Amino acid sequence: MSTRRVVRSATETGQQPAFVPPPDRQPLAARMRPRSIDEVVGHGQLIGERGALRRAMESGRLGSLLFWGPPGSGKTSLARVLADAVGARLVTISAVMSGVAEVRAIVAESRERLSLNGTGTILFIDEIHRFNKAQQDALLPHVEDGSVTLVGATTENPYFEVNSALLSRLRVYRLEPLTDEEIEVVVRRALSDVERGLAGDLGPKGGAALSGEPFEHLIGLSAGDARQALNVLESAVSIAEAEGIRDADGRVTPRLADVEAAAQQRALAYDRAGDGHYDTVSAFIKSIRGNDPDAALYWLASMIAAGEDPRFIARRLIILASEDVGLADPRALDVAVAAAGALNWVGLPEAQYALAEATVMLAVTTKSNAVGKAYFAAMADVLSHGSLSVPAHLRSGGAARRNYKYPHDFDGNDVAQQYLPDKLAGSHYYFPGDQGAEIKIKERLGRIAEARTLPVRRKRPAGGQPTSDGMAAGSEGMQKRQKSLRALADEQRRDADDPPSGRS
Repeated sequence: MSTRRVVRSATETGQQPAFVPPPDRQPLAARMRPRSIDEVVGHGQLIGERGALRRAMESGRLGSLLFWGPPGSGKTSLARVLADAVGARLVTISAVMSGVAEVRAIVAESRERLSLNGTGTILFIDEIHRFNKAQQDALLPHVEDGSVTLVGATTENPYFEVNSALLSRLRVYRLEPLTDEEIEVVVRRALSDVERGLAGDLGPKGGAALSGEPFEHLIGLSAGDARQALNVLESAVSIAEAEGIRDADGRVTPRLADVEAAAQQRALAYDRAGDGHYDTVSAFIKSIRGNDPDAALYWLASMIAAGEDPRFIARRLIILASEDVGLADPRALDVAVAAAGALNWVGLPEAQYALAEATVMLAVTTKSNAVGKAYFAAMADVLSHGSLSVPAHLRSGGAARRNYKYPHDFDGNDVAQQYLPDKLAGSHYYFPGDQGAEIKIKERLGRIAEARTLPVRRKRPAGGQPTSDGMAAGSEGMQKRQKSLRALADEQRRDADDPPSGRS
């Protein structure tokens, strides 16, 4: 009996095809879903010329996989085009509304189709992390024996939300949010598409246009979510059409107020790529440096509300903790790094608490730029004098290294000796400030300087304590151990080559 390859683009679920509304009843985002891999925007690392997914698609063999990414990044669209490309039937379910019984019915039908006409089935499970452990375990045998090709989608970290047994049978692909440039491509395509977009019969009479500030606001508020961008665009066009707002060519042209109304989000005087971006972050940093937590929080909220990348804010906090607080409060860097870690773990909106906490802490704590000034003073000498020779007694080899004085052998765990190159001997770069923890640092350095003016005194060893250099003794011990291991290995090789009599 001959088999035939059946390619279906319509989504099916269970035994019956899912109801698909006519195009004029579908939202713009649904109509503009990519129909082929070449229409997918973004994710070049996966679907580019040498991308793993493109190569799998072209080979016709698509293994079970998991798409992990934020809403609107294209997880469902990728599943659809991949199924079409490999000639498989696509069955879509949601882990929120489906259970094991439905999965079993789909698997049974999949096996029947596979035996009758050789058509494979791709089971796409949206929000797969919503399945509990038992439901996820129920997928294992069907994925393992190839009854279905599982494509899961999740917005959560799968390494925490998906069972390790199931995860080991899937290849995880991380989808990043679309860039502003990629969102622009999606929006412009929707405005110009005659068949499915707003330029033909499915759009307003005369078509639609969007440019300037309304266009920029739409792109900015989308935050990498293509679905949100198209939904807001469609709604803004409807509002403008109802009010008769058209350009000279008769196209519906939403105003900024229409985009704001559609998104329920007011456009802020902030441009993520222009002066507003740099002016606002400058005000943010200067408010923290100037010990004003209220102003710092205002500028933080302004950036978050305008859609600024929160990772950019976290990076600025880490830089400020080192540059403007420094050793006056060594906890500052820990708090800034912890806020960046919290952002990575929980994301927005919850990470706003961590960013606000770090902002306030850095604004109210003591400040010092002494470390930064010291470092760049040292860098100036490096650039001026080049790479100078290491003093002989500090080198890792050579007879002169025996002149090195081991500080722990002396009172106070310190002894005066030259550490800088000869040409810079006596230079000073770091001058602690008079604030916070640097007060204690200055006092300690002062005590060390005073002690170095006194006669050198070696420590008296405590009872039973060795007087030798611990590092040297440890190195000698390791050398002896390695020698013993080599001797044992040689003996074992000799025994293997010439076994004693009576042993075979």
